[in-house]
Amino acid sequence: MNDKNLTWEQAVQWLRERPEQQSLVRTCYYDDPLLEAAQRFANSDEWKATELLLPEHRGRALDLGAGRGISSFALAQAGWDVTALEPDSSLLVGSGAIRALSSESGLPMNVIEDYGETIPFEANSFDLVYGRQVLHHARDLTRLCREVSRVLKSTGLFIATREHVISHKSDLPFFLEQHPLHKLYGGENAFILKDYLAAITGSNLRVERTIGPFESAINYFPLTHEEWYQISIAPLARIVSHPVATRFTQEQTRFGRWVLTKLALFRSNLNRSPGRLYSFVARKP
Repeated sequence: MNDKNLTWEQAVQWLRERPEQQSLVRTCYYDDPLLEAAQRFANSDEWKATELLLPEHRGRALDLGAGRGISSFALAQAGWDVTALEPDSSLLVGSGAIRALSSESGLPMNVIEDYGETIPFEANSFDLVYGRQVLHHARDLTRLCREVSRVLKSTGLFIATREHVISHKSDLPFFLEQHPLHKLYGGENAFILKDYLAAITGSNLRVERTIGPFESAINYFPLTHEEWYQISIAPLARIVSHPVATRFTQEQTRFGRWVLTKLALFRSNLNRSPGRLYSFVARKP
């Protein structure tokens, strides 16, 4: 099937109907019941790692490009006053799904149908703007980041996770060809790392952390922790043998965690695969 005239909802529905794609459906949290999928995300290693980045003070949060609401659910469950911004009205993958999830879970989520480039709120409205897999879908990346900065309060935090990165613009066609849904609806994209950083810093936001593909469960999901561990220690294991590498990277010791962190950073820097995932943490001065 190859029809880029499909809507996002139709593309996801097509994926859900393919028996051979059910693992991917669950990985992307497109499965039903929606409440169970949202709770699975809230219990995931990815979200637990994301929570460590969140401010201790629970104030107003904007979930940017909220999709079917799994992140909004996790934020609301963590005590945030959540507004979900989602332009798609779909009952499966859009604002309709978020409203249903809010009703079923009993967690309040204010739902607004609009785009990140035109956020319909006054300046200095939010303590946190969070976007999972959103920036690479921007129609205008610079304008979107400027809107994020505008609606953030002073010292407010912007967290953008799981953004597709390419090394060269010539890598984009290959990435799009390999993406399982792009051929159906044509809505995927990826940017060079410096373009993400330029859009963020050019919007009066200070980047506090750039997280590479293997530096956090935020990016290496859906790899399991064990799969991530084996990939991370592989360069060291080739030099000193696998048993010795394992002994030097015991996670229950401070030294082992330090070595593993350095190996994960090395592996991230080594990764040049088109569409690899990065996350960003930035603050408004």
